[in-house]
Amino acid sequence: MRKFWKSLFITKRFFGSLAFMMVLMILGQYYQLFFVAGQLSFFLFVLLLFVDAVLMYAGKSSSRIRAMRVLPVRFSNGDVNLVKLTFKSHFSFKVFITLIDELPIQFQKRDFNERFVLTPRQEEQFCYELRPVSRGEYHFGALNIFARSPISLISRRYIFNQDAMVKVYPSYIEMRRFELMAISNRLTEIGVKKIRKIGNQMEFDQIRDYINGDDYRTINWKATARKGHLMVNQYQDEKSQQVFSLLDMGRTMKMPFNGMTLLDYAINTSLVISNIAMLKHDKAGLISYSNTIHSTLPAARNGKHLQSIMEVLYNQETDFKEENLALLYAQIKRSIHHRSLMMLYTNFESLSSARRQIPFLQQLAKNHLLVVVFFENTELSKLSAKKTHNIEDIYVKTIAEKFSFDKKLIVRELKRHGIHAILSAPDELTVNTVNKYLEIKSRGLL
Repeated sequence: MRKFWKSLFITKRFFGSLAFMMVLMILGQYYQLFFVAGQLSFFLFVLLLFVDAVLMYAGKSSSRIRAMRVLPVRFSNGDVNLVKLTFKSHFSFKVFITLIDELPIQFQKRDFNERFVLTPRQEEQFCYELRPVSRGEYHFGALNIFARSPISLISRRYIFNQDAMVKVYPSYIEMRRFELMAISNRLTEIGVKKIRKIGNQMEFDQIRDYINGDDYRTINWKATARKGHLMVNQYQDEKSQQVFSLLDMGRTMKMPFNGMTLLDYAINTSLVISNIAMLKHDKAGLISYSNTIHSTLPAARNGKHLQSIMEVLYNQETDFKEENLALLYAQIKRSIHHRSLMMLYTNFESLSSARRQIPFLQQLAKNHLLVVVFFENTELSKLSAKKTHNIEDIYVKTIAEKFSFDKKLIVRELKRHGIHAILSAPDELTVNTVNKYLEIKSRGLL
């Protein structure tokens, strides 16, 4: 009986019918005809209510509606993800459906409501899109189906797929896009520059026949003498080099941009760089830190390593603490003994804050190739480009230009100390970072 009352809901038509009968009864106090009409309406209402209840609850009605929420194994952060719902009616009459799906609390969406009609034995599919902007575990509530007969005085609730959970990983959709472009040598289509190779790479690949246009300095004269025609040495980019992503989890990385934090953009980019590095036969590793070391993942290049990186990254959050570069330097000195490419994702808002960290960055750059990646403040750029109309606007624009210029001074200061730097808008971070990685590989700097 308790299940019956919990599944029973009264519709607007029920209340509308009651209101109509009340009006007839009130008018019946003055006119006998309306009183008789009110009585007949009441008996008809009770009869229809009984028939409606029998239609919705008689027999094995609990299994007459079937529904399922089909979720992907994981969501991609910052990308549109598809959720599919399937329904099937086993009623012998047309059923009016109201769908309410309890979405995870992170979306803050409380008005999800869809209506459609199911004919007997009909199977219906409905899809909707979700775009998560933070990583972690997303818990779905119940999939609520409110079914009504053609009488529609009451509706019956069916509950399916309660308490489903999906993990939101860094943007693996973007990672796959870059991976496909890299495999097919089409990275230029998404903004990655073609970089001219300077000099020869040091790792020997094979000896092959000479082709018009080959550098004559690569001719192998001994092989040429044996074969009787020109043979050349072919070189390739050095492999098995270590590429580490160093993620600052401090408070400066909590700054929002298009619904996501700077940390989310840094994590998405580090995942792409790790995948590209492994495609280039390098090893990818990871260290996240703030005032403590949060997680470390040694550089490797095996089949499951990319999944290990995603598992570490998907639940990383800022803790609003100041970053400790001295601790990071000590951790790297203790655990990484080979020269590696260090991609440090952080953020500087002023020249003075950058100068405080430069001594530690110099120590890192002595033994490794360090690239500091930090973010352009796009809101300040908009203020700098805005037209002024009064004295207040001039003051605001001047201050914005000063802070924007400080960012450029930070890049110059880092380069003056022999440290590579990338200053990028958050939405262009991945392309700019991939460009830098490919430039380093082509120039043989590592």
